[in-house]
Amino acid sequence: MAANTSAQFDEQIKHCRNIFEKKTTDYGTSWRVLRPKSLTDQLFIKAQRIQTIEEAAHKMVDEDERSEFIGLVNYAVIGLIQLKLKDDNRLEISANEALQLYDFEVAEIKQLMLAKNHDYGEAWRDMRVSSFTDLILMKLLRIKQIEDNSGKTLISEGIDAGYRDIVNYAIFALIKLGENTDR
Repeated sequence: MAANTSAQFDEQIKHCRNIFEKKTTDYGTSWRVLRPKSLTDQLFIKAQRIQTIEEAAHKMVDEDERSEFIGLVNYAVIGLIQLKLKDDNRLEISANEALQLYDFEVAEIKQLMLAKNHDYGEAWRDMRVSSFTDLILMKLLRIKQIEDNSGKTLISEGIDAGYRDIVNYAIFALIKLGENTDR
């Protein structure tokens, strides 16, 4: 099953990366202006919107949770890139550099997913999509607390670990949505 998870991860990331690439072509790297706290807030808004979609019988905007999970993946990867470039004052980086940084972060995230997936025995496959949403929201609240503490933790992992977990939870949700499995 792990080989299947790896291929499914790659398939979902390919779609997310394609959107990232197209938006980079359209907008450049305007996201370079965002501070980490602003990215966390953007992620929080997207996760809350998913939760609202999951709970609401009727929605007023014609976007589904799938597009919001893709947004979570891409904004969390942007967050990781921003953390890596924290001392780099350029407001614009080339599309090629942005894609290289994206690919580097995704490779790290995938390795983390494969290691955790091995240790947890594919437990995520028995989870509901709504549980991934709730876990993402919890991670974001933790990240906000860490940010409010100026990035200092006593025992917990840092902001980067939270962003990586968010990407993996969002990818698992996308896989399950694609399989049309239990919500």
